Parts: sequence; structure tokens; C-alpha cells
Amino acid sequence: MITHSSATGSLVIHSARIVDGGDIVEDGWVRIEDGVVTGRGTGSEWTAADEVVDAVALAGPGALLTPGFIDIHGHGGAGAAFDDGVEAIRTGREMHRAHGTTRAVISLVTAPLASLARSVALIADLTETDADILGSHLEGPFLDPGHHGAHEPSLLRHPTSADVALLLDAGRGTVRQITIAPELPGGLDAIRQIVAAGSAAAVGHTDADATMAVAAFEAGASILTHAFNAMPGIHHRAPGPVLAAAADHRVVLEAIADNVHLDPHVVKLVFDSAPARVALITDAMAAAGSADGHYDLGAVRVTVENGVARADDTGSIAGSTLTQDVALQRAVQAGVALPEAVRALTQTPARAIGRDASLGSLTTGMLGDAVLLDADLRVARVWSGPRLLV
Repeated sequence: MITHSSATGSLVIHSARIVDGGDIVEDGWVRIEDGVVTGRGTGSEWTAADEVVDAVALAGPGALLTPGFIDIHGHGGAGAAFDDGVEAIRTGREMHRAHGTTRAVISLVTAPLASLARSVALIADLTETDADILGSHLEGPFLDPGHHGAHEPSLLRHPTSADVALLLDAGRGTVRQITIAPELPGGLDAIRQIVAAGSAAAVGHTDADATMAVAAFEAGASILTHAFNAMPGIHHRAPGPVLAAAADHRVVLEAIADNVHLDPHVVKLVFDSAPARVALITDAMAAAGSADGHYDLGAVRVTVENGVARADDTGSIAGSTLTQDVALQRAVQAGVALPEAVRALTQTPARAIGRDASLGSLTTGMLGDAVLLDADLRVARVWSGPRLLV
């Protein structure tokens, strides 16, 4: 796999099957100038550029060109945990970028409030220097202790206006989403506060029933954190938060298509239940792109065996070792149509965090993030555009 920056000069990629916006365009080309898409068409209509890439010559027959993948929920990779600072974030992002993830929200696990505020501020600084960093996602500390997963239960807390404001202020407008259990005391008010600040509120790590989930969505929550995981499932007399989210056209459902968090049949069910509203995330921890062994996920010790991460103390699944190219492959293997699987890696996650005006599509005026794949959906090359201004 080769990564390549297209932030300066002109680039034409031609002879590709362009998969974008829920459609496939045969024999397509895209022109990118100074990291921004300036043209698109089919056949040989393209004109000369500083660099011209023949997609078939590079990736073989059936070569596919998609927008850059966007991961709105990931915790690390290449042996590095995003909670551990700038170099760890850059190490993990380099690995994920090679697998097609051109932009990412940096997810943080539960930690003491002051520590989270420092991490959020650090990520805010990174958005000003590192083009691929979109901001932060706080997956805690406002979670249900009964669905804590790989989060340290002793660090969980009920949301207060002051605590939420502290974290939002630390992010200086770069906190993209906060996962919250809406049934906690103050939960619905916190959702309103998060949304009023311009961030997305996500329902997750929760004991909410369908009624409470609906109340959360009415309060402004617009994401369901890793659907089915760390929440009540679907019962015929207790539909739970997943069906409540699927029924609400304002809500994006995160899905981890690693065949561990979700069975392939359930992956297909999520896509069928919420058309164009699924975001394929990695929820990757440090072991993604690295070896089995022992790792730290925040305050929780984790052991990875055969690529499956579990907390040492409870045996709970503790994030994944997934990359987004593999998520694409698994979703398609589960029966999801290729254009819809690609949309779940591009347009939908961009929309979920309010960045779809510049990211998630290869149409004129969008940032020139692109991924070239072979017919087996393996990454051949990745291009990234310039920094997205907050």
C-alpha cells in the first residue's frame, strides 16, 4: 500500500470505477488540484496534469476509486493508544491512513475529568497542524456502569452542566461527539447542552429502553454508538435503542463490521433497517495493525488473542483490531451492496459530525481525499487533501 498526498499540484486519476454517493460510475476520472476536486467525468475527457494515474495499471482490472474513508470512532493502532498523546496519535493514524482512512475523529476512553480535558485540548491543537485529525470523541465518562464495557467503572460519573462545559470548552469547537447514557441523572439536559455547542451527542454504553432512546433523540442526540454493543438488544416486547435509532431518520448508527462485535447477518440487518444512515467505524484499539498481546485501553488492561481484544478483568470485548478497508470487505461479504458500504465509510460519517460540506464525496469543490482499491477491495493507493478548517 502506498500513501500519497495531493495537497499541491494537479492530479488526474482515470479508468476507474468511481464508487461515490450510492452509485458506481464506470470508466470514470477525477481531477484534483491543490488538494481539491475540480472536475470529474468519464472516458478520456480529462486533460493533462502534473501527475496522471491509470487506475487499472496501478490496481488491476476492476479498479475502484472512492472518497477517503472517515472513522468517527477509533482509539488507536500500530501499538499506540490515542489516549497517550501526540506521537501515539500520529503513529496510529499513519497505520490507519495506509488502510484508506484519510480523516479520523480521535476517540478517548473514560479517564479522570482533568485528564480528559487535557487530551481534548491537545487534540484541538492537532487539528491545526495535522490535516487528517478532525477532532475528538469522548466515549465517556457519562456512561452506564452496567454497560461499561472496557471503561473503568470507578471513573464513570453522572453528567453535570459544569463537567460537560469543561470538556467542550477544552476542545475549542473540536469535540465532534460525546457518547452518553441518556438515562443517567442529567442525561437529557447534557444532550441538549452538547448539541447546543455544535457537537453530536451519541447514545451509547446505556441501559436505555426504546422510550428513553426516543427521548434522547428528541433532545438532539443523532448517533448511536456501536449499535447493539454495550446496550440492550432487540426483544419482541422490548425493542430497545437500536430499533428506536433505526426508526428515526435523523440518527446515524455506528457499526463495527469485524465479525466479532456483530455477526454478518446483523451487519446486513443494520444496513437494511437504516438505509444511508450507517457509519462503519473501527473502534480500533492499539493492537490494530499490530500483534496479539497485552495492551492498555485507558485504565483497563486488555489481552488480544487471534485479533480479538478483551478486558482482562471482565472478558468484555475491548475495542477491535479492525481497519476500515477490512470493514468494507466484511460488509460486502455480509451482503451489503458495495455503494452502500462505501457510503458508510465516507458520506455518512462525514454527515454525522457535520463535515459533509467538504468531505465524503469526490464531487467538485470537495477536499481531494481518495482511495484506490483493487477488485478485491484491497487498498492500492491513498490521497489526502489539505487541512479542513474548523
